[in-house]
Amino acid sequence: MNHRRINPVRQHARVLTASLVGTAVEFYDFYIYATAAALVIGPLFFPKQSPAAAVLLSFMTFGLAFVARPVGAIAFGHFGDRVGRKSTLVASLMLMGGSTLAIGFLPTYAMAGPIAPALLCLLRFGQGFGLGGEWGGASLLAVENAPKGWEARFGAAPQLGAPLGFLVANGLFLILSLTLAPADFAAWGWRIPFLASAVLVLLGMWVRLKIGETAVFRAALEAAPPPRVPVGALLRGYPGAVVAGTAGVVACFAIFYLGTTFALSFATTHLGFAMQRFLALQLVANFALAAGIVVAGTWADRTSPARVLAIGAALTMLVGLGFGSGLASGSVPLVLLTLGSALFVMGLAYGPLGAWLPTLYPTAVRYTGISIAFNCGGIIGGALAPFAASWLAANGGVAYVGLFLTLAGALTLAGVTLAPRRGGAK
Repeated sequence: MNHRRINPVRQHARVLTASLVGTAVEFYDFYIYATAAALVIGPLFFPKQSPAAAVLLSFMTFGLAFVARPVGAIAFGHFGDRVGRKSTLVASLMLMGGSTLAIGFLPTYAMAGPIAPALLCLLRFGQGFGLGGEWGGASLLAVENAPKGWEARFGAAPQLGAPLGFLVANGLFLILSLTLAPADFAAWGWRIPFLASAVLVLLGMWVRLKIGETAVFRAALEAAPPPRVPVGALLRGYPGAVVAGTAGVVACFAIFYLGTTFALSFATTHLGFAMQRFLALQLVANFALAAGIVVAGTWADRTSPARVLAIGAALTMLVGLGFGSGLASGSVPLVLLTLGSALFVMGLAYGPLGAWLPTLYPTAVRYTGISIAFNCGGIIGGALAPFAASWLAANGGVAYVGLFLTLAGALTLAGVTLAPRRGGAK
């Protein structure tokens, strides 16, 4: 048999599945919390004297995990660059999944008083800490195993975990909202998605324990011992790449959390949408995200990841000009078009990241480098997005919400344009 004719995707199916499952769990975990933050976290875990303050505090706990992610990126990046990709990925998935599962058992403010939000914040930090090492390792697992010419398509595999995790989380919330009375959902139904995360985590663990270390990492260890402190070596030798990589990530996070968390909260509280109806709209728009990622991966292998990412960033700026007005229209077709367009553009800005970020750093500090860049970019584009959008909508009108996307796109475009060029990820 001529092995060169074997489809690389089939040949590396286990590795690609392992990288995809982890990020599916990541986005499932984060989106179920984002949805809960938009719908029930504020009233359940904070005093009820001020509903507006409860919503803001709810979004602040959402943002807390983004603060924890760079800390986790440094910790897991240290072991990922010194010990290996596989074992580090297993550990990050255990911490991430365990924290998510525990949120499903938390007492509410009515049950435990101030200890309830304190425990919630602790588990959100643990969730973000574990997530800090997840995406970087999953991307390297795919890209460092990719045949030549397939790096972007393999690097897009972890990104496809985003629409998959979103689909499962959104679908589960939609089913619960259709089958449970609002009082039952607020009392106990919101816990089900957190408890159900255990199934996805066990699946991810089973797949990851069956794969080996990447050949690129093994070759790097044979060539030279790993740095004693990878983050120190990274910041001393490649500070420009860290800044550029961080900027390059901002746009995709901004689109995702404005198009999901903020949009759901705004539509159900200000536009009169029923939760079930808007969740269904987001579910349909989610397929545009998957399509954007597939297009980006294929396009980037034919051109370059940097070029596709730059185009995605420029389109993000354009989407921002009409995002707020499209959402505020209240027209179902226009809202769906707004969400679908935004998430498709997100796919163009998100799909190339798995292949682009590794080119900025050498193998010895690559896990640390891409993890820090991805998660620091997440703070700017993700943690600030719902909070900034809520503030802009309240103080300037919803038309100004898209301004955040325009600024995020400009920042990502600058990062891609100014990024130092090292070559390939091998």
